[in-house]
Amino acid sequence: MPFATDTAEALESGVFLSNSELDPDTLTTLEELRAFFDRFAYTGGRPTAADLEPVRAIRTPLRRLFLASRDEAVPLVNAILAEQSAVPRLVRHGDVDWHIHATSDDRPFHERILVETAMAMTDVIRADEMQRFSRCAMEDCEGVVLDLSRNRSRKYCTVTCTNRAAQAAFRARQADD
Repeated sequence: MPFATDTAEALESGVFLSNSELDPDTLTTLEELRAFFDRFAYTGGRPTAADLEPVRAIRTPLRRLFLASRDEAVPLVNAILAEQSAVPRLVRHGDVDWHIHATSDDRPFHERILVETAMAMTDVIRADEMQRFSRCAMEDCEGVVLDLSRNRSRKYCTVTCTNRAAQAAFRARQADD
């Protein structure tokens, strides 16, 4: 099932953020936080230095959400939406047609991320598509994989893990020859 563009983008940004805490941590500076903000085209004010630690703090809860079963994910999503007093509304901005925002652009950045991710997860849960999330197939990686492909074949969290797996397979084939 294809998800709406805003749902897919919120899921991708949430997974990217949750994976940023893996070794090496790729979210340690304001510049990295602003690059994340720009990459995923968040609306509202650009993050400041005060946003860095709160955003870093939501990475583990996001990982827990993405790797939860459907029944486990529901109370997590409901808690996020209740804690942030989310009120869905239709918005249109820039080149993006009507879509749902459930928090205002003036809320702290970590709150906007949480609400956008929780709203996207409502679509995943309602569509019974939690199997779109898994743990990276690399034995030494704890990354979250978001598989939005049609054939559901994605196994690795990043290009780095994909390349490492390809190198290992190549070496194994060479050793067999």
